[in-house]
Amino acid sequence: SITKERTEVILQGTSSLDPNDPTAVWEEFEFKCKPGDLKRRPCLISPYHYRLDWLMWFAAFQTYEQNEWIIHLAGKLLAQEEEILSLLATNPFAGRDPP
Repeated sequence: SITKERTEVILQGTSSLDPNDPTAVWEEFEFKCKPGDLKRRPCLISPYHYRLDWLMWFAAFQTYEQNEWIIHLAGKLLAQEEEILSLLATNPFAGRDPP
């Protein structure tokens, strides 16, 4: 074990025109092997890692300033770039306007 507690970086988007509106619905982008939905079976791919999922784990130990790539990732998710979306398990905005 590396740590006793596990913090997570969670990327979400909303279709709401006002993201500060308390009724705005935020939807999570799920990764292929990063822990998320507690009802989902854990991913087991030993001895390899899904690199992006692994980087997300370590990013949770630092600030976004120390992991500028997260800002670029978020921008590519907002632009709905297919290359980036292919790295994820789910895109909650598939077939809809981007967040």
